Amino acid sequence: MNAIISLCHFCELHGPKILYCTQPFRPQEPLKPPGNEDVEADLAHKLKSSSFAVPSSGTESALIPSFSSSVKDRCDGCKSVQMGFVSHDEEAKVSYVSTQQPYNPEVFTRIRQACIRSLSSEVCPGREGPIFFGDTQCGHVLSYTFYIPDTQARGMHRWYSILVVMMDKIYLLNSWPFLVPHLQIVIQSLQKKAQVIYDAEEAKCPQRPLRMEARVNPSNFIKQRGGSKPARSLQEITGDKNVFQMLHVAFLWILKACGSRITEKLLEGPPTEDTIIDMEKQEETEEGFIKIYTRKLDGGELVQTDSEAIQDGDKSPELETNNQVELEGECDDEFVPVLSDIRHLRKVLGRANFQALAHHVVIGNQIIVSGHERSLVKSIIKVLKTLLPKGCCRVIPWSLEYEESWRCNFLGLSPDALLPQHVNSSEMFVLVEIVPKLTQAAASIEMNNSSLVASSIERDDNSSVEREISSDFSSGISGPASDLSDLSLGTEDQDEYSSLEQFEFKMSSPTSLPTKVPTVLAKMLMAVENKNLSLEVVEAAFTCLREEWMNKVKVLFKFTKAGGNRSEEDTKKLLQIVGARSEDKQLLMFWMTGLSVQYREHILAASAPGNIHK
Repeated sequence: MNAIISLCHFCELHGPKILYCTQPFRPQEPLKPPGNEDVEADLAHKLKSSSFAVPSSGTESALIPSFSSSVKDRCDGCKSVQMGFVSHDEEAKVSYVSTQQPYNPEVFTRIRQACIRSLSSEVCPGREGPIFFGDTQCGHVLSYTFYIPDTQARGMHRWYSILVVMMDKIYLLNSWPFLVPHLQIVIQSLQKKAQVIYDAEEAKCPQRPLRMEARVNPSNFIKQRGGSKPARSLQEITGDKNVFQMLHVAFLWILKACGSRITEKLLEGPPTEDTIIDMEKQEETEEGFIKIYTRKLDGGELVQTDSEAIQDGDKSPELETNNQVELEGECDDEFVPVLSDIRHLRKVLGRANFQALAHHVVIGNQIIVSGHERSLVKSIIKVLKTLLPKGCCRVIPWSLEYEESWRCNFLGLSPDALLPQHVNSSEMFVLVEIVPKLTQAAASIEMNNSSLVASSIERDDNSSVEREISSDFSSGISGPASDLSDLSLGTEDQDEYSSLEQFEFKMSSPTSLPTKVPTVLAKMLMAVENKNLSLEVVEAAFTCLREEWMNKVKVLFKFTKAGGNRSEEDTKKLLQIVGARSEDKQLLMFWMTGLSVQYREHILAASAPGNIHK
């Protein structure tokens, strides 16, 4: 428990004073076992600083020197111990130190203010009992004031208080049912010991009749007490020389037990949109098997939307009827290098081309990755999927024929497949071709073979048009030579990067992208470019950004679908309120398609005419 327990008393000469305090310290550096003068001197030096470190060597106690701030303003009643106490909890690695006062100036100021308030203004009715007060700057205080009988004190008793000071208000209030009863036990123990001494002194020499007979005047008013001492110490009042050692043990037990009683737990919020999508994709049968989630299309066919399920398959289920024959040598090759993460892909493509490809991804254009190396094709798609929410990813990792964009926005395509003419003119796709580099000898052989094939096979004019991509929008980039920027890669990634030198990456698209990228993509690119962030941090940043913008998408969906007809001006005002810009509108509309079925049905059902209460 990160708190300080203090014993304070009201001195008749000096007013409210801190008498004794116990506080926990957590070790930050190892020290030698306690028991010699060097350790005690070092320990006393550390107590003066804001941080304190002690060894963890069991629960034994050791004496440490206690320092007094001023001798003039202290009497016997204001003093507790010249030597403090320290106990080490080896299991929790916490040391509990009890001294006359805190040695951290900031902590001392807070305890001093709490002491003055507890023995002057902040008292409960009857002046005995617990009370709570404090603020965020000086700390929050649970104060328990009480009287201890003393025949030599004015009024035949002395006023004390036990303070529990900490900065966490909620924690302290929740600990009230535990702290108050145990503080009462400590107080009753002190009062019983003091009552025994009081009864013995009253039996020997009653003080009340003597004071009633004495004449009181302004000159001797302050001296109207029994004995010659202005105040007695707590040890004399209770008759227990080890009373402060007992308080040390009691206070540290309260701190330790209270800290073990209440623990902080991380409360999980509502499930994210990606989590809901994953739950919707799973359906458990009576036998305990998990079905892959399917969704009916307009034509009555079933399309699999679980991208992770198709990720490991050779072909998507809906393509099995169209492609019954699988060519030999088209299986995944474990020796082919693959892309490991988003920075790896950025290194291969280069900054400009990677930004353009990522822009295509987040606004929903179809990404076609073509190449013979199926493992490399799948790895590129897997990396690009991290830029989108799971509900927006419709993946066919490998196909022998082109599939329409309404079926998938990520398509792994065989290089032998033909792109239809309407695709080339759609301006809604980007093609990434993986072409192996050929040596000069191999290139000449390939040219001879191509000429022989061309002379023996007649091609139809229409099919040749479909196979070629228009040269006015195609641009080629090579992998390793594309970007030798300052992005640092690990040893393994550097080896994989070097192994990709045998491939050339060509990217082509008829789409002319806007000059400004969407806001969320700009933040993602900044995270990728930041060399101080590890890959784990980048992935966490992507997750937070996706969820943040999916929340904006939910607001826009509810605004447009559930609120009736909205004007363009109203939509612009809403985008401004949620922190989106004009360049984000296309992204928001595409990400709206990735909302979970559960959320869509909930909003649409809530906005039905019968459920709207005017």
